[in-house]
Amino acid sequence: MKLWILLLFAHRYAVEGVVIETKPALRQMVVSHKPIDGYMPAMTMPFRVGRGVALEQMAPGTRVAFELKVGKRASKVQKVHVLTPINDLNLPKTPLGKVLIDHKMPSFSLIDQSGNTVSLADFRGKVVVVDFIYTRCPLPDVCPRLSATFASVSKKLRDAQVEFLSITIDPQYDTPAVLQEYARRWQAGESWKFLTGTSEQIQEVAGLFGLIYWPEEGSITHTVATAVIGRDGTLVAQIDGASYRPDQLRALIEHALE
Repeated sequence: MKLWILLLFAHRYAVEGVVIETKPALRQMVVSHKPIDGYMPAMTMPFRVGRGVALEQMAPGTRVAFELKVGKRASKVQKVHVLTPINDLNLPKTPLGKVLIDHKMPSFSLIDQSGNTVSLADFRGKVVVVDFIYTRCPLPDVCPRLSATFASVSKKLRDAQVEFLSITIDPQYDTPAVLQEYARRWQAGESWKFLTGTSEQIQEVAGLFGLIYWPEEGSITHTVATAVIGRDGTLVAQIDGASYRPDQLRALIEHALE
């Protein structure tokens, strides 16, 4: 009922793209879409779908058109039309460099919002929490929700041995100066850093966490993953999607701190 009320006065956008993946349990489909006029550049994003959408018909490679309703706190896909059935597109595969749970995460180096080089190895002995965002993300239930969760948890664990790293997947726009303003917007403390780098660096780091770059529409890719890295550099947990609660992330961090 709350979602219905939030979407009652929502903005509506026409979207066209290619289905990359469906997640029936989450009522989501990942779509590589063309630019959405007046709202979002070409991108690959997970979208929450309404109950009337037949996800079983949205196999990877299917070109679709749909209406995106965006309210203040939530968004939803509806009125999906199949434009082209499954085709011969070379769909993305899970990156070969993806690190599995209980395996060591290779160190990487990026630039933070202050222009300083930050390496994962710098935080050995601490628990590190990583997510991927971009500052122009307009969907209220993706990047803003991820950042709100980090803001909440980082404040509650400010005295703990925990570092929070938000890595942009839009490095051409998200310069250190842009990220510094974004950090101020979320009142980020010293333990929460915002990182950028070259497109090649971001792609390599994203691959370690299983994020896939999909160039079909010439777009940025934003599949969603949040990871917890233990004190010894081992990947101890990974959460897909952005709908998890702050207390769930905090429980994973506190378990890693034990």
